[in-house]
Amino acid sequence: MPEHSPSRSGAPTRTPAAPPLQGPLPILAAAVLWGTTGTAASFAPAEAPAAAIGAAGLVLGGLLLFLTGRGSTALLARSDRPTRWALALGALAVAGYPLSFYPAVAHAGVAVATVITLGSAPVFSGLLAWLTGQARPTARWTVATASAVLGCAVLVLGSELGAGGTPVRPTGVLLALAAGFSYSAYALVAERLIRRGHPSPAVMGTMFAGGGIAVLPVVAATGAAWLATVDGALVALYLAVFTVFLAYRLFGHGLRHASASVATTLTLAEPAVAALLGVAVVGERLSAVSWAGLAVLALGLAVLRAPARRRG
Repeated sequence: MPEHSPSRSGAPTRTPAAPPLQGPLPILAAAVLWGTTGTAASFAPAEAPAAAIGAAGLVLGGLLLFLTGRGSTALLARSDRPTRWALALGALAVAGYPLSFYPAVAHAGVAVATVITLGSAPVFSGLLAWLTGQARPTARWTVATASAVLGCAVLVLGSELGAGGTPVRPTGVLLALAAGFSYSAYALVAERLIRRGHPSPAVMGTMFAGGGIAVLPVVAATGAAWLATVDGALVALYLAVFTVFLAYRLFGHGLRHASASVATTLTLAEPAVAALLGVAVVGERLSAVSWAGLAVLALGLAVLRAPARRRG
């Protein structure tokens, strides 16, 4: 939100807002790419474990982020101890996301797991930022987040009305909350390091390479034979290049001009993209309730994206 500062004459002047391509739009572009994950994963071989698919994409994508991230090696070699601890914490949070989200889907179903994970992430981000003294939640962020979470819930759950889905288990709910916390945690760590002047490609590359190393045993333990198939290799490559490498490069770039709490709210666009792809590509149908949820979600994101009105 643009701020105002007094000029030498005492009149308030408006601080220039960040250009759209350096703030919300890269984050929204990342959300669009993340929204293609479910459709892409549906083309993987049937024998591929869900957690292994996400972990394989993270391993390769994290490696690409590290190798192409300007200053990644220097960040590891020359950073002080607090920065290294922050990077390690961020890497653990990155690894925690696929290891909690995909099992959450198995225990609670896609709809419930998605709503709880993405709906809780901006709330966790706002609370963590407040507790760590980075920022206090604003009224605008609260209204936008509440609208986006409500729209997300109606959109996804509305499509499940009258359908016999996977029974919701408490374990699935807890795992989905853990995934939302992991996402908000690594977004907050990345934001703090980037705002300290570290290059965003180096921060994201180092954190995701560390996260990829952490989940590598999962890929090995669950079996990697599916990666040797054409479909399996193409799915893993797509997830690595587009939903990890490119998406998180855009996400890191956007974090230079948007807080983690705002970023996690903007990425609630992901389920909307996934739903629209389901209609356009897979041939699914959305109920009237789901279309209403999509409208509420779009309204919440528009509130967050709209420029602040000048005061005075």
